[in-house]
Amino acid sequence: MTPDRRHGRALTVLLAALLAVTACGPVADRKPKDLRVGYDSLDGTLTVWPPRGDLSGDATTTSAVTDAVRDWRSPADDRAHLPSSGILFSGRVDGTPVALVAADVPGESASWLLQLTRDGDRYAVTRATEYTDPGYLVYSDVLPVQTAGGRRYLVSARVQRLLGPQGRALAVADGLSAPVDVPACAAVPVTATLRATESLPRGRAADRLLDLGTGTADPRYPLVRDESGTGRRALTGLDTCVLAGDRGPFGSIPRRIGDRDAPRSVPTSWPMAKLTVRSLGEVALGGGEPAELQQLSWATDAGTMTAVVYRPADGSAPVVSPADRATPLQTYQLPVPGQPLVVLSWRATRDSSLSVPPGTPVLVERPGLVVIPEPQRSQTFSLAGTDKTHYRSVQPR
Repeated sequence: MTPDRRHGRALTVLLAALLAVTACGPVADRKPKDLRVGYDSLDGTLTVWPPRGDLSGDATTTSAVTDAVRDWRSPADDRAHLPSSGILFSGRVDGTPVALVAADVPGESASWLLQLTRDGDRYAVTRATEYTDPGYLVYSDVLPVQTAGGRRYLVSARVQRLLGPQGRALAVADGLSAPVDVPACAAVPVTATLRATESLPRGRAADRLLDLGTGTADPRYPLVRDESGTGRRALTGLDTCVLAGDRGPFGSIPRRIGDRDAPRSVPTSWPMAKLTVRSLGEVALGGGEPAELQQLSWATDAGTMTAVVYRPADGSAPVVSPADRATPLQTYQLPVPGQPLVVLSWRATRDSSLSVPPGTPVLVERPGLVVIPEPQRSQTFSLAGTDKTHYRSVQPR
């Protein structure tokens, strides 16, 4: 097992143990009490999230933050479980009292990062971003904070050094970085150096993340793990606001709660890690200059998702498809202006064979790739393999 995996597993086991200790017995039997300040996660003897901020010791502030978190509800109307949540930062930022809370929401097994600001003598939740990996926010090391002065990052006690988007070291005081200029709709790298701890005996020189931009709207969580650096290359030149939209790759598959869509929850297709890109080759439409066709893939809590990117030869804005769950036969509806397309992609083998409906005009045909005009009515395609045939249908948009 790699050090990274040992690091994540050790902290996950620790979190599970903490939740088991703090969550025993009916919640209804508990007496109301304030949120803990800091969080009880340890890495050896190191407190990963100690109390931070000049108001962290102020009992009145802690009580007011607790009241606001107790009143907050997730889009599915679930409440934070106060005994397994914690105030990670409470202090003045640019003169404004701000609190950051890692909120455990058991109903949907999610972690929420709540950002609160003071309004008079009360606090209110002003931002709420969801991460669908339970416990992530307390075993991560870099958390996003949005202020009037720009993006900042709250870092754990493991972080020795933090580099911003231009590779410059960011000043960190009481766990909170100086503001940094992050674009609204472009992905930029953020890299942390982690000190040696029990779970990371050699530390980690480069804990890589991508910030998808300040235009990333709640409840979408803007940081994506990019351990190998492939995500940075995959998103080069792409508008992350388009990617995050309802028809974009990252936002196009809504989360379902029960039997209905939950548009106010983070989409099922939202990326968590392992963003990569591979070329599907060049395609020339209508005698024009060849454009590059690429396939994006990324990890979500629901498995691997994919999409295609059409990059015109003239340098104009790339066109992206909605997401498709990873399957043997991938189908993508690509809204190329003036000529919407359907892209069919599969891993070609000697025994695989794709069938399209009779009379379908085929613009591109090569092993593993077929491109056709978007059909006017529903069409079904089949991929025959050695022992199974896979079917996919496409509906006009």
